[in-house]
Amino acid sequence: MRPLLRKILAPDQIPWVFLIVTVAATVIQFNSGWRGQLLCDSNLIIAGEWWRIWTGHLVHFGWPHFVADAGLFLILGRLLERQHPVITRVALVAMPVVICVTIYVLDPAMVRYGGLSAINFGLLLFLAANGWQKNWVDWFWPAVMAIYVGEVILETFYGQGHGGGMIQFDDPSVRVGTAAHIGGGAYGIFAWLASWLYRRRRKKAPPAPHASVQ
Repeated sequence: MRPLLRKILAPDQIPWVFLIVTVAATVIQFNSGWRGQLLCDSNLIIAGEWWRIWTGHLVHFGWPHFVADAGLFLILGRLLERQHPVITRVALVAMPVVICVTIYVLDPAMVRYGGLSAINFGLLLFLAANGWQKNWVDWFWPAVMAIYVGEVILETFYGQGHGGGMIQFDDPSVRVGTAAHIGGGAYGIFAWLASWLYRRRRKKAPPAPHASVQ
């Protein structure tokens, strides 16, 4: 039991960056009064409150919303942070920007946004695309991608304006952020494509010549 516990808690096994983000989201969840100062609010972001681009994703509308988002976020961190440390950590900084811009362009009526779900969606698509690329005949990863892409399609035709679907928000005025999910998903696919092209280019590059020793 102890060797297994040591292995699970080993520094190289714990997704530290994802854990820190989750702890921050937990602290915010216990202090719901902070919501107004931290939410992604397009009007206030344009007015100069840039921090909301990142802090808004740590704000959740009730404990069911938080548990669903934070739980999946930690699982994805455990699967991704060690294998793709640079890509995933860059994503945690860049993806919120892409998501907020996508909301502003595709759904300008959605002034406020909160939650990790769009970031989760992008990370999950990146993970699924990488898994599928390793074995194109494997059905599991394309099935995962199909399920989540199907979810976005259903949100587009049904979810918007109908609350949180299976997850009940604590604010009845909140609706599903389909545009945010589209932005996160687009980032995830772009990140996978860029990393795949980079790996492919490295494989094709000729080996560097070795200096001869006299």
